[in-house]
Amino acid sequence: MSAADPLADWLDELEPTKGHTPSHRRVARVLLEHQQLASYSEIAEIAQRAEVNASTVVRFAQALGFRGWPELQQELRMRYLATLTSEETLREHPAPASGAVHASIQRDVANLGRALESIDPSEGDAAIAALASAGRILVVGMGSFGAPASILAHLGSVMGYPISVEGRGGAHLAAAMTTLGADDVLVVVSLWRPMRDVLAAATAAHAAGTTVVAITDMRRGRLAASADHVLVVPSEGVSFLQSTTATTSVVYGLLSGMEAAHPERSRAALRRTQELWQQLGTFSG
Repeated sequence: MSAADPLADWLDELEPTKGHTPSHRRVARVLLEHQQLASYSEIAEIAQRAEVNASTVVRFAQALGFRGWPELQQELRMRYLATLTSEETLREHPAPASGAVHASIQRDVANLGRALESIDPSEGDAAIAALASAGRILVVGMGSFGAPASILAHLGSVMGYPISVEGRGGAHLAAAMTTLGADDVLVVVSLWRPMRDVLAAATAAHAAGTTVVAITDMRRGRLAASADHVLVVPSEGVSFLQSTTATTSVVYGLLSGMEAAHPERSRAALRRTQELWQQLGTFSG
C-alpha cells in the first residue's frame, strides 16, 4: 500500500480475501490511474479502458461490498473531491458566467435524487428508532456542516428531546461527551474531508457503547466503521463549495420520524414552546 495514494490504500482494504480476478485487477488499475475519469464517467468508458464488459465492472463493485457501480462511483467521487484543495475544487467546478443560482439548484436536485438511491428506507427507520429511544442525544458537526447539526438539535429540543449540539473540538467536545453512555446516541455530521476530532469522537463513543449515527458522504472508512447507522448523502456542490442540501433533507426526515415516535410528548413540548414564545415576545407583530 502507498501512503501517497489514499485511494490505493482504501481499495486494498476492500479487496476480497481471495484477491481480485485478473479482470477485476484491470478495473482497479483504471480507477487508480484515472481517478477523475472514474469519478464522473459512464460505466461503458470504464469497461472499455479496462478491456472488460460493463457486467465485470458491476461485479467488481459488488466484490468490494457495494450494491453496484453507481454506489461505488459515488464513493469514488467523494473520495476524489476530498483529495482536492478548495482552489483545486474551484478549478474542477468553475462557476458559470451566468445562471449560477440555477446551476446550484440543478446540482442539488441531482444530489437529492442520488440520496434517494443511497439511503435505504430501513436505514433511516433504524436511525430514527435509535434516536427516539435515546436517553440523551449529542449532535456533532463542525464548520459549515454544523448548520444541519444545529437544525437537528434545535428542532429536536423543541419537540422535547434531550438533545444538544457541539460544533467545537478539543476540550469543548470532550466535555460534551463526558456523560455519554450505552443509552445515549451520538449523531455525527461529517462531509468532505473527515475532521480528526469528529473521527475521534465517533471512535470514543462507540467504545463507550454509545449508539453512533453517521450522516456522511462516504459509506466506507473510519467513521463508518465506528457507526451503528450510516446514512450516506452526496455532498458535491458548485464552485469550491460542498452542499449540505441532501444532509439537511435527511435531518428533516429524522425529525419527522422522531415526532411520530412520541406524538403526545412532541405536541405537549410544541405547545409549551408556543407559550414561551408569547411570554418572551419572541416574534414581533
